[in-house]
Amino acid sequence: MRDRRERTRGRKRWVVTTKNETRFHVGNERKRIAISGGDTVGVEIKESGVSEEEFARMKRFVRDYLTASVESESDGGRMRWYPWHSAEYRFNHILNVVELGAKIAREEGADVDTVKVAALFHDISKLEADQDEHADEGARVAREYLTAHGDFPESFVESVCQAVEDHSYQGPLSDVSLETQCLMEADILDKVGANGTALMLLRMGYEARSHMDAATMVERVLERGREHTSRLESDTATSLAHQRLKRVKWFREWLEAEVTEMDVDDPML
Repeated sequence: MRDRRERTRGRKRWVVTTKNETRFHVGNERKRIAISGGDTVGVEIKESGVSEEEFARMKRFVRDYLTASVESESDGGRMRWYPWHSAEYRFNHILNVVELGAKIAREEGADVDTVKVAALFHDISKLEADQDEHADEGARVAREYLTAHGDFPESFVESVCQAVEDHSYQGPLSDVSLETQCLMEADILDKVGANGTALMLLRMGYEARSHMDAATMVERVLERGREHTSRLESDTATSLAHQRLKRVKWFREWLEAEVTEMDVDDPML
């Protein structure tokens, strides 16, 4: 990818060229030129279509949907306080992915609105659907919401839903659209740093583990982080991953230094 940043009449301008298209971002205006066999076949020009008020309404909808998903469990929601099954944790994760995804999208020249809205809906069905179905279900919910609320272009709705549907794809990130890539990289990053570490420590409490196990559990965050971040494609996400993994490594070292008789290689764990 070739990324060139310029200034145009006081507004930041991005020119991003990939194999199949060239995208121009000037202020809030976005132009996309599709390339086919070296020929320009179409130009799409549109203004940023999601207002702050619309995005705020989407956030409220997603939060309420997650809460209702947990409360409707047949066992009365007894698992809602377990980290992965908590509506509060899931919504916090979603907001983190929104922020990270937007940051990556801006730096990499992706459509920021598409990435933000897709990130907001990507795990909306996580608490009510099986793991291998939650992406498809999330895309369905996103489509229903976007078509019923606001006057969003069909192309925008399709891009958002495709990103939500594809975000659990386990193949190379180079196979998916740039917007989906930004979403997937943000999803990976949120599991790597302080948030992933805090979640693992919460799991220790749920499993009644001793604080002596903390360094071992944090080491697992590092191992999984290295594995997941090996999939990253963009320079922006790779740089963020490096920073986050370094912080987790420091935290593990502090635990080892300050908690006596702590052994990362304890064979009983």
